[in-house]
Amino acid sequence: MRVRFDGEIAGVGSAGGTRVVVGRWVRSPFGEVADAMVETAAGHRVLVAPTRELADFIAATYTFDEVRIEPTTLVAGPDARRFTSASLDLAISVGRPTALGRLVGLVPRRIATAPAWCAVTDPVARVVLRGVRTRGTAGGGRREWYGATGVRAVTTLDGSFDGVPLGELRPVDPPCRFGFSSTPPRPSLTTVVTTIDLPGARAVGSQDAGDRGDRA
Repeated sequence: MRVRFDGEIAGVGSAGGTRVVVGRWVRSPFGEVADAMVETAAGHRVLVAPTRELADFIAATYTFDEVRIEPTTLVAGPDARRFTSASLDLAISVGRPTALGRLVGLVPRRIATAPAWCAVTDPVARVVLRGVRTRGTAGGGRREWYGATGVRAVTTLDGSFDGVPLGELRPVDPPCRFGFSSTPPRPSLTTVVTTIDLPGARAVGSQDAGDRGDRA
């Protein structure tokens, strides 16, 4: 079975050494949701998700030292995003498209989000963006493809994790260790469709299987 998550991923580093990856999914097998993956300066990896069902799905795909089930909210404006939960409060400002964003924006969405295209771009991504891949294998024999349709620079950061201020914006360095892929070193907001093959899986989430995406 193949499922798709359609939305955006914000990846940022901080002066305190904590790196954060926030996913805002407008369409997914779990409805409209937001989650966060946090890696502290000490290397402790935490998943923050609003439901156990979503947390179990993400944790079966990526690797964490701790999973927290917390109500999450994500407020999106034209040039800003704010994610809040009991553990994490993160506000970012978003600027213009990056050079990479302008390049991927030239590719029609239908092509850019197709797994076959992600397979073509993967060798380039490995060279150009340290730690980033656009296809790969994940936990439980799953296969994934990341089809980016736009990239904008993140210009400021303000927030805290477990009550400790994150500090000013910094590159995502070292890369996060959640799974086979990370976000680019440059703090950015990427609009993306994530496609996941679930071998031998039954229906996931609340949507009917026919609503969860097209096969390539």
